[in-house]
Amino acid sequence: MKKQSGFSLLEVMVVLVIIGMIMSIVAPNIMGNQEQAAIDKANLDITQIESAMKIYKLQNKRYPTTEQGLEALVEKTTIDPVPKRFPDGGFLNELPLDPWDNPYQLVSPGEIGKIDIFSMGPDGEVGTEDDIGNWRDEEDR
Repeated sequence: MKKQSGFSLLEVMVVLVIIGMIMSIVAPNIMGNQEQAAIDKANLDITQIESAMKIYKLQNKRYPTTEQGLEALVEKTTIDPVPKRFPDGGFLNELPLDPWDNPYQLVSPGEIGKIDIFSMGPDGEVGTEDDIGNWRDEEDR
């Protein structure tokens, strides 16, 4: 008689159950870290945009308006009030997209602070609880 080598169905099933158990423990941790990383990136981008806005205000005595938008940090706007001082290359090289591939938003004057810079968050809708903005530390200003 020849002896067959290989795995029995029972051995394969045991391995699959063990892999499933490991994935049920590991997957939520990985997914949670990805979500937190996206939120951290949005907060970092907003801080960078806010810093450029402060420099814009120092040089022009006002923030860009909502109508001018954040684009006023990259290219000199032609919408009144036109900035008197605008550096070559702008205040930012380019505007980043949020982690969900949407543009950051500007409300100026702001509804919460002097200016509101925010991401619409994962759902891409303005005014929902997952919006991420510079108002996160309004008490510290």
